[in-house]
Amino acid sequence: MHWKFSPRRACRRLGIAALALAALPVLAQTPPVSASSLAEAFAQAWARQPEQAGTAARRDAGQAQREAANRWTPEPPALEAALKSDRLTGNDGAREIEAGVAVPLWLPREQGLVQAQADAEGLALESRLRAAQWRLAGELREAWWALQLALLEQQAAAAREDSATRLARDVARRVASGDLARADRNQADGALALAEADSAQAALAVVQARQALAALGVQPVAGNADTCAAAEPLPPAQADPADATHPALAELDDRARLAAHAQDLAAVRKRANPELALLVTRERGARGESNAHSLSFGVRVPLGAASAHRAKVATASAERIEAEQQRALQAQRLAADAAVARARLAAAEAVATAAARRTALAVQTRGFFETSFRLGETDLPNRLRVELEAYEAERQGARARVAVHQAVSALRQALGLLPQ
Repeated sequence: MHWKFSPRRACRRLGIAALALAALPVLAQTPPVSASSLAEAFAQAWARQPEQAGTAARRDAGQAQREAANRWTPEPPALEAALKSDRLTGNDGAREIEAGVAVPLWLPREQGLVQAQADAEGLALESRLRAAQWRLAGELREAWWALQLALLEQQAAAAREDSATRLARDVARRVASGDLARADRNQADGALALAEADSAQAALAVVQARQALAALGVQPVAGNADTCAAAEPLPPAQADPADATHPALAELDDRARLAAHAQDLAAVRKRANPELALLVTRERGARGESNAHSLSFGVRVPLGAASAHRAKVATASAERIEAEQQRALQAQRLAADAAVARARLAAAEAVATAAARRTALAVQTRGFFETSFRLGETDLPNRLRVELEAYEAERQGARARVAVHQAVSALRQALGLLPQ
């Protein structure tokens, strides 16, 4: 076997190797398990999100709040104790000892509203988590299909480089035998250099796409793209983006509901909670006298502050109004996004069909011209033109296939569906 050293090719391969080595420090920080599908990638990414890390603690806090709302009193009872003596004045032996307990009392309707607010906060927590998952899914879908497209273009660039290499060898052999001119070899070598440059650019695009996924906490399976395995299923035809189960809308609904409960609770809490006090007193007037005992009950009713009460009610009312308005606007945006996504999917399918037909014809034509050039029936410029057309057809076909899957993911995103 005859092997010939090519400085240009060696430099190119060293450049690609350098790109891969530069990516190692970042890739080393990604999870060790590789994701072969979008659903696996989403599970990896969500496991590394701050919202997921604090979920258990937030649920415990919500449970504690619901337990507190079911207590007999809004606050724990307080113990009171006092000692009065004339030791520092007349020192006649007078003494009074007072001990008791103060129990806060619920305001009318307050306990039921506190319980309803605690339940609403639990629902709002779950809806915030689902909305965070939905937003993460949008970022992940874009990065995932960007990588699939980069891998397909890398495959097309590699195939073009192999074809250009074979053509350059054929031209060099025929130039050496006198069948072709030196200028033809220069053209073939120039086409090979262009193919090598495209291959290097495609390798760089793959590294960049992998880093975008690594930033989300995902390490995709190494190798070529498999768009069929990575594709998501089509959503149901009757799916509606304005459905209340959509994560973005459910989050705003729960925010508005929580603000409404806060408004009702603020309207009830016009003053601080009253207190019921039970006191036991033991006293004597002078040294040598017998102790007297007494039992007393008392009620402490704080007076309310009108300005502070209005501020709390107005703040809760403003939060409710803002959440309701945001919900209406978000429903309109989602409906528009879903309509655009459906139109995008239809157009992508039509483009993919046409691109597949063009690719098949270009590949067949390339085969004809390759054979005719080998037989000396076609000149090199036409051979190079057909080769470039076939490469562009394959490249556009790869883009069209990815565009279909991207459109499906965009439609699922608009409908509020998580990756599957």
